[in-house]
Amino acid sequence: MNTTGSLDDLNALNAGDPSEMLRQVASSAAQIRQAQVMAAEAGVARLGDEGRPRAVVVVGMGGSAISGDVLAAVCGNSCPVQVVTIRGYALPGWVGVADLVVAVSCSGATEETLAVAVEAIRRGCRLVCVGAPDSPLTEIAAQGRALFVPVHSAGQPRGTLWGLTIPLLLAARAIGLADVPDEILEATATRLEDVSHRCRPSSETFVNPGKQLATDLAGAMPMIWGTSPLAGVAAHRFACQLNENAKYPAVYGEVPETNHNQVVAFDGFFGAARGSSGAPEDDFFRDRAEDGETGLHLILLQDTEEHPQVAKRREVSARLARDRGVAVTELMAEGTHPLERIATLIALTDYATVYLAIALGVDPTPVAAIQTLKARIV
Repeated sequence: MNTTGSLDDLNALNAGDPSEMLRQVASSAAQIRQAQVMAAEAGVARLGDEGRPRAVVVVGMGGSAISGDVLAAVCGNSCPVQVVTIRGYALPGWVGVADLVVAVSCSGATEETLAVAVEAIRRGCRLVCVGAPDSPLTEIAAQGRALFVPVHSAGQPRGTLWGLTIPLLLAARAIGLADVPDEILEATATRLEDVSHRCRPSSETFVNPGKQLATDLAGAMPMIWGTSPLAGVAAHRFACQLNENAKYPAVYGEVPETNHNQVVAFDGFFGAARGSSGAPEDDFFRDRAEDGETGLHLILLQDTEEHPQVAKRREVSARLARDRGVAVTELMAEGTHPLERIATLIALTDYATVYLAIALGVDPTPVAAIQTLKARIV
């Protein structure tokens, strides 16, 4: 599928992105800096005065919930308390007065998140709310005498990831769970600016990693694997962004778990090498896209810190895929701090999903199916 022409035509790019999702992605660095100021003004640092909780429970949905996953990834396996994300209408039975619940809703009106925030107050949990000012979540925070951090949306919840995530990281820093000094926050913002420069709309496909990834994925079935818990979160985010921005399906997972299930799909219907299951051998290398068939495309999101056995599994998985005619793309995280690494993986793949949408003639911003579903369940 030839998508390069539309992606290198600035007029076509602008026409294909009427609500400026590319601008929202490009605002990531500014979101980090703005969120620092807003979290400080809200008094996040005071959370340390109440001591360390037994667990941190982030509640949210969709583009807001991923902030909890990023928090857990940055805190890492060495975090002295459990950091979990709840997507739904209820808290687990074990959550209680010793725990910190963080309710995150970009709109401040997410049905599930509001229900859980009320439940957290009823159970006597410590509560922090992050979301739109002057919203139902603001009222719940006031009723529960909870800390509220306002967020100015970049446009869509999924486009406001860093505005939603930085307050969580600063809260975790205040209670001694995350090592994210201001210098790291600024270094991460700088790296996001660099990714935005490389992926800017005026940069042509052959030197633009976001456009190139979009071009490579067009017409394929993405199978996205992270090579660490941190990269696994980036893989999840990538799949969700493909769903919402490009209205495109994707499968995601984390090595080594994917080596115990998803890898078998290389030999199945969407694998390129169906010759092994009965197709004529001379069809092995035919162009399946031209035949109207969708083949797998394995995307490996590689962390700079991998378990040695995971590194071996990644290498063998890529070789196994290529041996079967499955396309493979390997993307490396940049930076040393966990926040830098996850931010660079997310930034590049965010751009790719918007460019893929435009290349396919899909408006990246609307989520009509979500709105229709909400309307029908009222």
